[in-house]
Amino acid sequence: MSPTAVVLGVGPGLGLSVAHRFGREGYDVVLVSRSAQRHEGYLAGLAAQGVKARAFAADVRDPGQLRSTLDSIGPVDVVYYGPGATDLGEAPEDIAVTTSEDARRAMGWLYPAIDVVQHVLPGVTERGGGLLFAGGLSAVRPMPMLGALALSGAALRNYALTLNAALAGKGVYAGTLTIGGLVERGDIHRAVTAAPEKFGEVRTLDPDAIADVAWQMFVQRDRAEEVFSVF
Repeated sequence: MSPTAVVLGVGPGLGLSVAHRFGREGYDVVLVSRSAQRHEGYLAGLAAQGVKARAFAADVRDPGQLRSTLDSIGPVDVVYYGPGATDLGEAPEDIAVTTSEDARRAMGWLYPAIDVVQHVLPGVTERGGGLLFAGGLSAVRPMPMLGALALSGAALRNYALTLNAALAGKGVYAGTLTIGGLVERGDIHRAVTAAPEKFGEVRTLDPDAIADVAWQMFVQRDRAEEVFSVF
């Protein structure tokens, strides 16, 4: 029976690259995102590469929906948590004017990660699997314009690193991809490059290269973080 990798928050950029990378290694892949609109295309692309895959529509911020989806998926070996907290239509407030309510709202992207881990950890431990998380560069470098998103990003990063310290002795890996820059093919990248008059020239990151590093981190288990930055 093939191992299973779940990609939470799959999109056309990094999430899909992670799905393809683990699929090439013989994993069955499960895609989860808020909308099923693009799932057919994702599944077709994976199938063309010989990857067995399924897809579910679920919002990770809905605890009941999240639990139900994970139950439907069944036992898993690896989970990649990469839902995006940023939206070009909802610019964050600068940290100097960030309110406690802003912080509570931003932390809404951390809590589902904890819920996921608590749900899948017994099975992941039994299989000696792993947990991968994706976050932003503001977790390690001050970026005041990101406001409360920097706080939640730092919390997610700390959660991943602390998990790795706690679980390494049990044969479970946890790691975080700290990303500073626009990831090619992703939704935000497409929006930015479609409006050069507004955003100007941008430097980008290759999602396939990041996914390859994620695979190496999981296999080698010799570091809990990699930083990818165009700055």
